[in-house]
Amino acid sequence: MGQLDTSRRPSCELCERDGGILVVRTAQLRVIRAEDAEHPAFYRVIWNDHVAEWTDLVPADRSLLMQTVAKVETVLREALHPTKVNLASLGNVVPHLHWHVIARFDWDGRWPAPVWAPLNHSVPDATERLAMPLDVLDAQVARAVLALGHTLN
Repeated sequence: MGQLDTSRRPSCELCERDGGILVVRTAQLRVIRAEDAEHPAFYRVIWNDHVAEWTDLVPADRSLLMQTVAKVETVLREALHPTKVNLASLGNVVPHLHWHVIARFDWDGRWPAPVWAPLNHSVPDATERLAMPLDVLDAQVARAVLALGHTLN
């Protein structure tokens, strides 16, 4: 297997844009919060270089990525006490390596179906139902990710 081309791709939306509300950017990756009114605690951990698959990364980078995913999940669990945390790495629509970390609650409009399922009912006050404001949660996520030893970009 030859060396992967990890340069930015102008046709890739995650190479061109942050992909949501930027929470923290490091030299290797970034954490964003998706703008999703129905699921306000919906985060993505996005590898900065353009790679499509987790196994495109060298083992040390795989470990760093998964430690970051675990840290984001831990913050969501401790801060919000969700019913469940969903983790997913699909990339069918955007083939740029990223993980979804989504705090789910039994009151959300799709529960217990996946966040991509049809909406059963809207929860207009979903953000207000969280245990803390989103800017405070974002700051906790950023601090936790940086505590892993990431270097800022």
